[in-house]
Amino acid sequence: MSGTSEGPAPAADLVRPAVTERHIDTSPRMYAGAPPGVTLSPGSPPDPHATAGTAAATSGVPADTPVPDGASPRTLQAAFATAPLAMAVVDREGLVVTANEALGTLLGAGADTLAGRIVADLVDLTSDARTWHAYREVLRGRQARLRCTRRLKHSDGHSLWVQVTVAPLPAQERAVLLSVADISVRRELQARLRHLQMHDPVTRLPNRTLFFERLSAALEAEAYEEGGTGRIGLCYLDLDGFKAVNDTLGHRVGDRLLAAVAERLTRCADEAGYARAATPLVARLGGDEFALLVEDSTGTDQLADLAESVLKALQAPFDLSGQRLSLSASIGVVERRAAGTSATGLMQAADTTLYWAKADGKGRWTLFDPERNAHRMTRQALSSTLRAAVERGEFALEYQPLVGMEDGGVRGVEALVRWNHPQFGTLTPNRFIGLAEEDGSIVQLGRWVLATACRQARRWQLDHPDAPPIFVSVNVAVRQVWDSDLVADVAEILAETGLAPHLLQLELTESAVMGSAGRPLQALQALSDMGVRIAIDDFGTGYSNLAYLSRLPVSVLKLDGSFVRGFQYENPDGTSGHPNPADEVIVEALIQLAHRLGLTVTAECVETASQASRLRGIGCDTGQGWLYSRPVAPDRISALLTASDCPRA
Repeated sequence: MSGTSEGPAPAADLVRPAVTERHIDTSPRMYAGAPPGVTLSPGSPPDPHATAGTAAATSGVPADTPVPDGASPRTLQAAFATAPLAMAVVDREGLVVTANEALGTLLGAGADTLAGRIVADLVDLTSDARTWHAYREVLRGRQARLRCTRRLKHSDGHSLWVQVTVAPLPAQERAVLLSVADISVRRELQARLRHLQMHDPVTRLPNRTLFFERLSAALEAEAYEEGGTGRIGLCYLDLDGFKAVNDTLGHRVGDRLLAAVAERLTRCADEAGYARAATPLVARLGGDEFALLVEDSTGTDQLADLAESVLKALQAPFDLSGQRLSLSASIGVVERRAAGTSATGLMQAADTTLYWAKADGKGRWTLFDPERNAHRMTRQALSSTLRAAVERGEFALEYQPLVGMEDGGVRGVEALVRWNHPQFGTLTPNRFIGLAEEDGSIVQLGRWVLATACRQARRWQLDHPDAPPIFVSVNVAVRQVWDSDLVADVAEILAETGLAPHLLQLELTESAVMGSAGRPLQALQALSDMGVRIAIDDFGTGYSNLAYLSRLPVSVLKLDGSFVRGFQYENPDGTSGHPNPADEVIVEALIQLAHRLGLTVTAECVETASQASRLRGIGCDTGQGWLYSRPVAPDRISALLTASDCPRA
């Protein structure tokens, strides 16, 4: 017989906590399974100073022992000896008083040889502090019952799982009853069921449930405080174009491909784990998504090497029952300290980085970048609050003068929207207009900008009746044309504000205007027929399809600032240099072309007097830039209207 334990059961193997119910049945009856030599009559709680081992000194069942239902003590003794459940009576010192044959068979020893043996050694109750403490409490009569699961080693060498129960006998017996049930078959079935539950049936890899179980365990403080690097890494990959395989060749071929990919990933993990403390865990998280978890990683270099090996392994074609397939993968790589990291946070970072790898061109790995992620989070925060911000009145308009090049008088103003964000401060359009176009909130925001700008232009006209009226220029996104009735909106706003149509100018980018067809073109034509001016913004940087200029209802070209900046640059010593002749030739040609077509030209980004002088010399009509004024509040524009010309900044 050998009672050698193979160690305590893991926490998940404990059937219930070591400390269980404290209810003790003290009714005056004899315990049905009492062994010979132990009287089971009711009595008062044991005297802690009494001498232990009283039950061991009892050699038989007294003749006057009460027997329930007419059963004799000999019958009870026979029942105990032949019971199929392995049992033993244990004294208060933890020694076996008597054991039945079932216990001897279970442990691989004769029942008579177990008397006097230490129970804690026989069934391994000392291997963990919690169980050992609970067992001693039962022996002392302070706890009602102990139940735990243990893995023991039989004398013939095989292992078995048992459920150990220790329960007190009636108080006057000063003994406890040990019962041991073989649950090896049940444990094996549970293990098989757990394997099925925790593994993917297609690839045989750990599934999402097991992956997160391992990840959560790796991030617990005990996992990295006792040793190792204290770091964790993750390669989160997605197969590029896998959906096309399923759609064209069927799910059966797709499943074979996933299984083949799993084999190559496992091989990469095994090679990466060679001569290291642990092999990366490979898991299929669902669909064509896989993960390689690296516990105790040594840094980003280790994760980069693993990602490179995976990409290289997947480059070779797959031969699947006559089908030769090639694919690639995109991988998001995250590596960081385990302390302070949550499973959710790590997976969010990995998912974001995988998206970057896809966006950067696929077939590559990308390392998580905190700054890039912060920018993404800011974009997400802005996008999620855009619509509500319009309703809360968080937007405001500033206006930048459009100045006549010949006399310096203010001809009009461009309305520029600002977002007074409660968290991020004042934001310029380049921070949120793109987001508004993506989620469609540009329609709501654009309508507000249009109405506010027209109302303000009319207010200036009423406040300065002696000054020539100025027009207001408003930027319009092409999505506003598609997703709303822009013509009806403009007509309604002009009617409400009383602003004349010719005092409103709508700016669209060159790419939007040049690509216009169908509904956008019809809308622009209707607006032009209404008397509204149409301007092409940033002209010269988009399609530059000059043939469209003769067919579109455009009245103004706004030259992109990159051309104007070439009119003034500095020598290496800081002194003023000569203007770029190529830019000057291009701008002069564009101005002449525009004038031939009956269009006016506005130059953006005019910052110096020399730039203004050169633009004036080649016939540019109006200028806009810091030379004249930065974008300012409406009251500053009122001050400019009373001046003879626009002051230079």
